[in-house]
Amino acid sequence: MNFETIILAAGKGTRMKSKLPKVLHKVGGKPMLQHVIDAAKSAGSEREVVVIGSGAELVKEKFPGAEFALQAEQLGTGHAVSVAKEKFLNSTGALLVLCGDTPLVTGELLKNFFDVHQKSGFAATVLSAEMPDATGYGRIVREGDGSFKKIVEHKDATDAEKKIREINAGIYCFDTQKLFDALTKIKNENAQGEYYLPDALTILKDAGEKVGVFVTNDCTLTLGINSRVQLADAEKILRRRKNFELMENGVTVIDPESTFIDAEVEIGQDTIIYPHTYIEGKTKIGEGCEIGPETRLTDMTIGNEVKIQFSYCHESEICDSVVMGPYVHIRPGSKISGKVKIGNFVEVKNGEGSKLPHLQYIGDCDMGAGCNMGCGTITVNYDGKKKFRTVIGDNVFVGCNSNLVAPVTVESGAYVAAGSTVTENVPENNLAIARSRQTNKTTWKDKRK
Repeated sequence: MNFETIILAAGKGTRMKSKLPKVLHKVGGKPMLQHVIDAAKSAGSEREVVVIGSGAELVKEKFPGAEFALQAEQLGTGHAVSVAKEKFLNSTGALLVLCGDTPLVTGELLKNFFDVHQKSGFAATVLSAEMPDATGYGRIVREGDGSFKKIVEHKDATDAEKKIREINAGIYCFDTQKLFDALTKIKNENAQGEYYLPDALTILKDAGEKVGVFVTNDCTLTLGINSRVQLADAEKILRRRKNFELMENGVTVIDPESTFIDAEVEIGQDTIIYPHTYIEGKTKIGEGCEIGPETRLTDMTIGNEVKIQFSYCHESEICDSVVMGPYVHIRPGSKISGKVKIGNFVEVKNGEGSKLPHLQYIGDCDMGAGCNMGCGTITVNYDGKKKFRTVIGDNVFVGCNSNLVAPVTVESGAYVAAGSTVTENVPENNLAIARSRQTNKTTWKDKRK
């Protein structure tokens, strides 16, 4: 049996106190909704329909390829599913129902959940968990033989029902057409005046259908996010999960508690990650690298045997065996070629380097191999209106405190004398001296004395 998915993402998320829809808040480097979509796909879902309402246009903008159904007025979870009915008129398999604010759910859990639903021949299955503090959650109420009886929301529960620790995780699997038939029979006779999706399970059970409960042994996988505090808690769980995953695959993380690695980051074997390091977005790091401490990498591609410390690099490529830091800034669009050494207090923008010892700004530059840039060298790339490129060949030596005013080319083997401001091209193997001749004034007197 194949299955499709509905993801409920229409809520306002008022407790977040944010202009951003709740499901777009990031955790582990990507929006909560993206985590849920990825988990569904990983479990084998063939199609995902996202029910949106509050902040609908922002959600559409963030997920341009997704399929949506609009819940213009939020009248409960049962109503939210029913607005997507027309998208499943021809569906005959199973329908997985998820919440867009449960970013900790995994594809493995959902696959196991679906398999139990399928093999047991249930018309509906609900996922539950034992929660240490079940306050606010709907409770699973069972019959005397342990089978499913009903789900009661916290606000509608009796004192005895509130003592139940088994909670409704808000994750369901239904026979698609039986679900939409049951939804037509749901009433809003409850404390909230809403149409509750869990009532569909009771309706199916009363009609003689089999309804099951799948219990997960890890309640953290089902946690919903309703506040900034819960968002931070989920962040810790996802970071820990990612760090442990990397360590189990051959990466050394010196101090997992002070290392922050996004969910989609890839790191090769025998790489060492030092404390207080942030690796974000879709960064890919090769094998045998040493990253950190105090380093931030965002959407970077990094080769093998690279060493980076106390640096910030984003949206660029660093090739094999580069040594970098401390206090280096690699700006977007740069490519640092193999075996390059970049020392302290260097900024590189949109170019390649070969040996940048310290205190340089190398912007909009194409640099060959074997070059040495003296301390304080600047490629002057901006005239106030336009930016221009500097081209430096192989084995070029540029002396300290030099300015290369773009557009300018320094050909292979050329030298630039220290303190020069170069405004014209330097031919191959030439020495450029662009400074005034020194004059010593022997009769000069300090007028301040």
